[in-house]
Amino acid sequence: MSAPVRSWNGLPQAAHAGQLALQARDAALPTPAGSLLAHGNGRSYGDSCLNDGGTVLLTRGLDRFIAFDRASGVLRCEAGVLLGDIVALVLPQGWFLPVTPGTRHVTVGGAIANDVHGKNHHVAGSFGHHVRAFELLRSDGSRLLCGPDQLPQWFAATVGGLGLTGCIVWAELQLMPVPNPFMLVAERRFAGLDSFWELNAAAERAAPYTVAWIDCLARQPRGIFSSACHAPPQPELPAHRAARRRMPFMPPVSLVNCLSLRAFNALYYHRPLPAAPALRHHGGFFYPLDGVRDWNRIYGRRGFFQYQCVLPPSTCRDGIAAILARIAASGQGSFLAVLKTFGTRPPAGMLSFARPGATLALDFPNRGAASLRLFADLDAIVAQAGGALYPAKDARMPASLFRAGFPAWEAFSAFIDPRFSSSFWRRVNP
Repeated sequence: MSAPVRSWNGLPQAAHAGQLALQARDAALPTPAGSLLAHGNGRSYGDSCLNDGGTVLLTRGLDRFIAFDRASGVLRCEAGVLLGDIVALVLPQGWFLPVTPGTRHVTVGGAIANDVHGKNHHVAGSFGHHVRAFELLRSDGSRLLCGPDQLPQWFAATVGGLGLTGCIVWAELQLMPVPNPFMLVAERRFAGLDSFWELNAAAERAAPYTVAWIDCLARQPRGIFSSACHAPPQPELPAHRAARRRMPFMPPVSLVNCLSLRAFNALYYHRPLPAAPALRHHGGFFYPLDGVRDWNRIYGRRGFFQYQCVLPPSTCRDGIAAILARIAASGQGSFLAVLKTFGTRPPAGMLSFARPGATLALDFPNRGAASLRLFADLDAIVAQAGGALYPAKDARMPASLFRAGFPAWEAFSAFIDPRFSSSFWRRVNP
């Protein structure tokens, strides 16, 4: 009996009618009763990767590389290949992912279905902007070859389409050249959001990667701003040994609480920072939490929520300030609080989350009714600002907020495979 399929944050719970593994990209889809949903490595938060009462198609068996052109950086692989597997293959040959999220443990199919973004949206857009083609297997047995210039409507529906248009079986990506595995990273402390906006505006003109950690429990928001670029060729590179830590057990209660958060945030904010840009291995810059295996266990058996919103340029300054003030007043802070801005590139998909403006992402222990009351207050700020929540990081957004934040949802519905569904989609479209 295989382990039950869960999302990374451990909630909501789902009782799937079945779990079927896909092992060959040229095989037909299984035809069990009820609805289907492709499930990659389960790193989504919430229920976009769950199909309560239906069947999940486990795609990690589609893990083969098909072709790689070392001269052009064009890679074709199956949808179950992890981004970390791609980096391990291509980085020694001078290539890297043009866009990567905050974990390498994401499948290519999942990265497309959620149109993931990274710290460089202002120069590179989202993951979908670098997908050259993919094959979409529909429940009627048809196979659609989609790309920006081939069946572009199907391409736009599937990129960011939450796995609802069918099952992606392989994809072709355009990679970017890099000199070595290291980044050149500059870090600066800031106090107050005005300082963040000033630092961010200057950094975006000079660096391809920008992001800030925020102490959201502080009376006045403060944080550490990071900007980076891929390190130029070096006469000698530092030695690097990947961290191999692990959260070994699931505690009965969350280890993240007000006392531990205040202590962690104070220590992290005041930690020594290099006076000048310093070399850092790409793993520590892009994937800091991957250094602790099973880190999600620190939140205990009740799991945790992630709340990630995007607010448009005209309202993001006041909106972000209001959100952080409400969180500070609640005492329900987050040790993982990330603030960054998106560029002006139009979204690649009909339901893509990344769009012009600023995005704030925070993790919260599941405190039941107290958490839901806080999120309802934050929802009101997001709605007033004309923003949206990230479906890949959501376990409870109301249908009204989804529809307001993703006005193309109704047009998108025409592309949904009639056999595919998810717990998330049924929740926001009751």
